[in-house]
Formats: sequence, structure tokens, C-alpha cells
Amino acid sequence: MTSFKNLPQRLFPQSNEGGLGVPQPRRHGKTQSAFAFDNTSTSVAASQMRNALNKMADGVKDPVAKKKFETEMDNFFALFRRYLTDKAKGTTLDWERIQPPQASQVVAYDTLPTVEKSTLLGKLAVLKLNGGLGTSMGCVGPKSVIEVREGMSFLDLSVRQIEYLNRTYGVNVPFVLMNSFNTDDDTQNIIKKYEGHNVDILTFNQSRYPRVLKDSLLPVSKDIDSPISDWYPPGHGDVFESLQNSGILDELLERGVEYLFLSNVDNLGAVVDLNILEHMKETDAEYIMELTDKTKADVKGGTIIDYEGTVRLLEIAQVPKEHEQDFKSIKKFRYFNTNNIWLNLKAIKRVVENNELELEIIPNFKSLSVDKKGESDISIVQLETAVGAAIRHFKNAHGVNVPRRRFLPVKTCSDLMLVKSDLYSMKHGQLVMDSARFGPAPLIKLGSHFKKVSDFQKRVSSIPRIIELDHLTITGAVNLGRKVTLKGTVIIVANEGSTIDIPNGSILENVVVQGSLR
Repeated sequence: MTSFKNLPQRLFPQSNEGGLGVPQPRRHGKTQSAFAFDNTSTSVAASQMRNALNKMADGVKDPVAKKKFETEMDNFFALFRRYLTDKAKGTTLDWERIQPPQASQVVAYDTLPTVEKSTLLGKLAVLKLNGGLGTSMGCVGPKSVIEVREGMSFLDLSVRQIEYLNRTYGVNVPFVLMNSFNTDDDTQNIIKKYEGHNVDILTFNQSRYPRVLKDSLLPVSKDIDSPISDWYPPGHGDVFESLQNSGILDELLERGVEYLFLSNVDNLGAVVDLNILEHMKETDAEYIMELTDKTKADVKGGTIIDYEGTVRLLEIAQVPKEHEQDFKSIKKFRYFNTNNIWLNLKAIKRVVENNELELEIIPNFKSLSVDKKGESDISIVQLETAVGAAIRHFKNAHGVNVPRRRFLPVKTCSDLMLVKSDLYSMKHGQLVMDSARFGPAPLIKLGSHFKKVSDFQKRVSSIPRIIELDHLTITGAVNLGRKVTLKGTVIIVANEGSTIDIPNGSILENVVVQGSLR
């Protein structure tokens, strides 16, 4: 890969696509001079960023670290330059051309042949996205080590699943973790306990990009040793380049691995499925995205669309404000992306080496505290990408509409209550819904008093029985006693300054509890 130091000084040469010095027609109310100003500003910002990155690279003395840093900054600079260009051009999808996916672009899971045994397992690797921290749930360290079931963490369950596969089918499916600089050290210590298990664990880190000051468009970091808070992991769309740069991609290919099943580490429903694996080979697909039916709880999730005959992913961040309600419509966009992705490794190598990937940029605007008291904040932007956006770059790419059981994420303590409940039992590291349950999983909404795992554990003496529950909402200071049973629709609202204690052994069915109860 060419270093950004060798990029031409003129980053945006003259062309008929809006370059400087070329007469341009009026577009969206902009005059020729306005476009010239946009391009000049873009060139200046790109040049200043490049100089700042060069200066940081010059300060890295170790040759190995320097090469790694320059490679990451190459990729970051390409992303940043594209971000500037998109801002100048105002490039967005034309809403009128966005259509629901065609029948050929989404295959129903129940139409796939049932497979009991597959030789393709010997050519499969499983990758979990393990870059996130548990801060949103009040935990310290990687989210993957949060206890979710019977004393076991996300990682424990995943390892148990791979062990079962390897033992049952006589294969050696590699288990790969994509960490971030936030999670790598802790993860390396944690996975030592799996030594001697029947599972081969490989790890690599996703990129570390500099946060960008919103006003000046310069990096917050001054050098490679700047505080961790000056950097960020750029989303799971970075998996393709990081797989290649880490050497893991070539290692897997050398071992005869051809297929990769990728998912979020906190999705307990994302287990290896032989039906989809065989379907991938039969259709010669390089990329398969698992989709599930959208409900009112999923309206913000990314969805698959047809755009001028090409299958693409549409995220809410790409939707104009005036069309957000259309995007959330269950009628027009029936599916959402579970982020369970099946990939062909040779195809990944091709698109990365040929620089074919151009994933839609998701600008993530944040405030960053510059002192310990948090009294002085600066506005920054993180440029991120999503792995789902890559679907349009692979041959025969399509979606498979899978059952809801394959999407069981734990993002909040509401989700934690669900997966810990009697609704599920555990089999070889996989959660299986009780056969006595009729219909989908219940909808659980726990208020801010249950946001942190520690608060959840204090307020819930034991997980209630919920096999017959449809909907649960709890707001305010509520404490659940032991062996509580919830059925139908249950709403518990403690008034401000009041507390509700649900006694041990209570059975609540289609009831609203409000006020104060000690």
C-alpha cells in the first residue's frame, strides 16, 4: 500500500466532476463559485490533515511500529478524504431510487435444504467482533466478559459452541476475535483459561484512528503516544482491511479456510448454521447477510434495499430527516440486518488488494472532555464504517431471512433479564427457547434505575418466570422479590421519590402497579 506521504500534492485534480477551474452547472442552488470554494476548502483540509499525520509518523522510531502506524493512517486518510469529498458534493442516495429488495435478493430461510452434516465445516472459521466495552451497562473491560448465563460470559458461550462443533464433527474450526485497543489486553489475559480446550483461538486488532476536531478538521492526537481518549476504533467495517493487515487473512487461507461466519460477540443467537453454509456454496455467493423480520422495536436497525438493481444496506444515518418515518415503516422495509454475515475469504482478499471497498461513511459526532471535571468539552467527529455496507462489493451477494432466534443481542439489562430467564435453556453453549413458549420472545423495557448491571442485580433478587409474559415495563425504583411470575402485560411504575417492592412469590398477570409499595 502506498504511503500517504507519497500522495500527490493536488488531492483533487481538475475533472468534469466538480474539479477546480472547470465550469460547472448550477446544482441544488449552488453556483460555480460556491463549488470552487467547497473544493478549495476540501483540498486545504486534506493537506493539513496529511501534514499532521506525517508529523505523527515521523515521531515513531521503532520500524515495525512505524510501518503499522503508517498503514493505519493510510487507511484513515483515505476515509477522511472521502468524507471531505462527500461533504463538498453533498453525495447521498436518491430516495426516489431506493426500493425494497427484489425477491432474488432475499431468500427465505425455510426454503433452504436441511443439512445434518457438511464437509464445508472443515473450511469454516468463526469471527466475533470483540471491540466493544461494557460501559453502556456500567461495566469495566470488554463487554464479552459480562456474565450472561449460568456464570458464563459471551466468550465462554462462544468457545463452548466451537468446542462442540469440533468434537461432534471431527473438525478444527478456528475461533477468531477482532479486538480493539480498548479490549485487547484484557482479552489476551482472559483467553488463557481456554488453553487445553478443543478450540484454536486467533486474535487481531482493528485499526486505531485519530478522533477529529469538528471545527478545525485536525486530529485531536498530537503523536502516537497521545492519550487513549484521542483515538477510536472505526467500526466493524474495518474488519476487511484489519484482517489483511494483521496477516490473519493469509493464515486462514493457508490453512484451507474458505468461509467466514462473522457476528457481534453479544448476539447469543449467532451460531453456526449448516443450512446457510451449504446455501452459500450452492449459490456461489461471496457474501450473505442474515436478515430478520422488523418489529416496532427494530425501526432504527439497518435494512437491505435495492438501489438501481444492486443490493445495498441502508442505515438510518443515511436517511434524510424528511424520510425517517418512511425508513421506519415495517411495510416498506420488512427486514433489518442482524449483523450475522457469511463471507468468502478469497473474495475479501480480492476486494481489499484491489482497493474495491468503498463503504458508506457514518460520521459519529461526540463531545470529548479535556479535563477531569468534564467542564471543558470539545466537539469531535469519528468516521466509522459498517461491515454490512460491504454487501454491494461482493458477487452474488444477497440476504437470507432467518428466524428471530438467530438475533438475540444483549445491549441492555432488559436484554440481560430475557436471556437469563426460564424462557431459555442452554445446550452446548447455545440458548434454546422453551417449547412451551407460544410466539416470539416478550418485549422487556427496564427504566434508568436498571441501566447498570450492578443496579440490576441489586433490584432483581432472582430472574422472574416469564414464559407466559408478553410485555414488561418497569419505571422508577422497583425491587423484584424472589420467585416472581409475570404473565401477559405487566407495567410497574414507581412514582418519583417512592419505591415499589414486589413480594417474594408474587404472580402478576395483565396488571398495572403504580405508586408506592414497601
